[in-house]
Amino acid sequence: MPLKSWFTAGFKWGSRLISRYPGSIALFGFCSGIASFVLVERQAGLAKFIAALMLFSWLWLMLENSLRRTLERRLGWKVPPPLLRYVTQMVHQESLFFIIPFFFVTTTWNSGQSVFTVILGLAALISLVDPLYYKWLAPRRWFYLAFHALTLFAVLLTALPIIFHLSTPQSYLWALGIAVLLALPSLRGLFPEWNWKSLLAIPLLTLVVAMGGWLGRTWVPPATLWMTDVAVTQSLDNASRKPGNRLKRVSQAELHAEGLFAFTAINAPRGLKERIYHEWVHNGRRVDRIPLDINGGRKAGYRAWTHKRNFPADAAGKWRVQVMTEAGQMIGMLRFEVTQ
Repeated sequence: MPLKSWFTAGFKWGSRLISRYPGSIALFGFCSGIASFVLVERQAGLAKFIAALMLFSWLWLMLENSLRRTLERRLGWKVPPPLLRYVTQMVHQESLFFIIPFFFVTTTWNSGQSVFTVILGLAALISLVDPLYYKWLAPRRWFYLAFHALTLFAVLLTALPIIFHLSTPQSYLWALGIAVLLALPSLRGLFPEWNWKSLLAIPLLTLVVAMGGWLGRTWVPPATLWMTDVAVTQSLDNASRKPGNRLKRVSQAELHAEGLFAFTAINAPRGLKERIYHEWVHNGRRVDRIPLDINGGRKAGYRAWTHKRNFPADAAGKWRVQVMTEAGQMIGMLRFEVTQ
């Protein structure tokens, strides 16, 4: 029997099995989602594969009915609808469970970034629980495509720095642009009829979504940058690149006499070159912003520090050093207090 006939027979047998026992695919999808979270190696090769799969799945979602008819007409393959639904569900599961550990580590939880990461966690839960996915999400076509756009956006934020060594601002712009462009079909679904109002509203909505995504970048964690070590100290060993005594409080006299070091070790993908900033904030007001250049690849994180000596005469109060990307995303934060 020719290979094509074997493949066709196997496809038809699998289709009949899926149509008869659809719950078995749901169980497989659930187990696959859990396994991808626990067992997957989060390396560049898999990041590249998942990003390509997410982009291809847009074609699948847009042309689902046409592709089914083509397969049936040309090859005689009658694809059961449950199979298509479960394939898309598994794409969402694999993607979300691949990226969530990145965002979980990089999120500054006492900031607005926690909202974005919690939303991704809820999206992963929805993709995992069939009643939520099929009875609540899937019937709302425009919301379903928006869900897909969010997943794609988060995947690109994670994959682009790993694959192409793009800086965080570059990755954010590319991820936002691609996600907004591909989200146009979901915006089209808000308008049941084509008329001059919809032709005007869709570009305006696209612009609003793009501007909202850019202005909301401070709420989005930098997926591939996180701090492995932080310290506020009055001394630092240049030879070993290690901080001295770690401080939570310092007197105003000591501060003006010695100044302070803000030490950070930041994990970044190999090959990535990034400019970050230490923003010194006193009682809610930024008083200094010092640039630092880092290079990725070191497992323990790239060690860099700033030494600040120029403090206000009245420096008592709450201080924090915010570690920021050029795009305005927070990598982490150090806090200390200056006493009288």
